[in-house]
Amino acid sequence: MPTKEIIRTHEKSMKGAIEHLHHELKGIRTGRASAGLIDHVRVDYYGSPTPINQLATASTPDATSIVIKPFDPSSVNDIVKALNTSDLNLPVTPDGKVIRLTIPPLSEERRKQFVVQVKNCGEQAKVSIRNVRRDANKCLDDEQKNKLISEDDRDKGKREVDDLTKKYTKQIEGDIKAKSDDIMNE
Repeated sequence: MPTKEIIRTHEKSMKGAIEHLHHELKGIRTGRASAGLIDHVRVDYYGSPTPINQLATASTPDATSIVIKPFDPSSVNDIVKALNTSDLNLPVTPDGKVIRLTIPPLSEERRKQFVVQVKNCGEQAKVSIRNVRRDANKCLDDEQKNKLISEDDRDKGKREVDDLTKKYTKQIEGDIKAKSDDIMNE
């Protein structure tokens, strides 16, 4: 496998780690309402765990509430049950054909807990990036050992992989700082 292909394949894996981090960060609460908070909730709908976004639309009419409007009005009770049993710990109010979630203001202590959670997500993403770097370097070493690429190509490839690692690690740090600032300043 040529050096460029190895790098391209592993860069795609690094981008996947960044996307996963963004998905995780969407689910961490800040002081204001976000429809992303309920993305991970699964509803037992006709015996099948279904993501809530396939059963309803979620909107944020203001900074302190989320309004969920089910496509099928008969699923309101199932959605309410799923929200009550989820890890959100938010007050759920069924209101006819819609469901309202009220987002209470965060205490200073709770904000700090969320910042720790954000930093843990960032650390996991960095570990993923470093694992991809390790795999790419191993792949480059194997290619060189099998005489498919030269030592110079291997060394150049390793430098490129290190540059990508630094780039994505810096991006993770920026994302973590932005989310932490968002939580603390809300």
